Amino acid sequence: MQISRLFQIVHILLEKGRVTAPELAERFEVSARTIYRDAEVLSQAGVPIYTLQGKGGGISVSDQFVLNKSLLTDQEQNEILFSLQSLSAARLPDSDKVLLKLSSLFRKNSANWIEVDFSPWGSGQQQKELYALLKQAILEHKIISFAYLNAAGEQENRSAVPMKLLFKDRAWYVEAYSIEKEAPRTFKITRMSQVSLSDRDESELPRLPQQRMENAGTSHEESPAEAMPRIPLVLRIEPAGASRIVDEFKEEQIVKQEDGSFWIASEMPDGEWLFQYLLSYGELLEVIEPASIRQEMQRRIAEMFRNYLG
Repeated sequence: MQISRLFQIVHILLEKGRVTAPELAERFEVSARTIYRDAEVLSQAGVPIYTLQGKGGGISVSDQFVLNKSLLTDQEQNEILFSLQSLSAARLPDSDKVLLKLSSLFRKNSANWIEVDFSPWGSGQQQKELYALLKQAILEHKIISFAYLNAAGEQENRSAVPMKLLFKDRAWYVEAYSIEKEAPRTFKITRMSQVSLSDRDESELPRLPQQRMENAGTSHEESPAEAMPRIPLVLRIEPAGASRIVDEFKEEQIVKQEDGSFWIASEMPDGEWLFQYLLSYGELLEVIEPASIRQEMQRRIAEMFRNYLG
């Protein structure tokens, strides 16, 4: 913890020039005495830290200072830069500025040796701005208002206090405290629109549980797979679906047949999500069991066929 705090103190000093010990103490929730001890540790490590007493004084570091191996090893520097690349891939725009600054401080000519990109193909500036807005709301404990398309295809006006961004099962979610439900909820970001940041913050709410995020992942507006009752299924999938099979099912659930097709024995969440998922395989998939799911698939496919008649 101290190493992380030391690194952050240096970054703050390089960013702001001069900061008082009480300001740093409040920032890191420690005493001013601890901050002065940290400054002494940094000084002993070779970081040119200066303290100035009296009005207008504070703690500062030489503008010419460059973080070096006396504070962080070369491997640690690379790990920090890679972590920032991951944040940048998550479309947190401020991380690009920090990455550029630290690359310069570490004297790394090219830190971008790997790319991690969670964003969907074709995503534009509007979606990037949404992530920046959600980040601001989380850090400042602000209330957001938005339109939300629920799993039933109905659009609702909602308001919530975002707590955390979550990437799960190839999709981004925001864990938030729902004002309407007065409980934690998880919203799928692609189903959010018309998102706006309110001037109000969580302190203005009549009640907001202290442990509001403890069970935030258990109640979902989007209803991800793990939050719903599960149904045992037996599926037959044609050989052309092999690439999806290895991505989406466990090895022990897959049995390859002599004709090259695959039989899948798995459990999947009940509800509309299930049929949308099964239909995404098109003609490559056949539901063998249970009979109720097979019959519903037949009904839906027949309805789709009628849409193209005439």
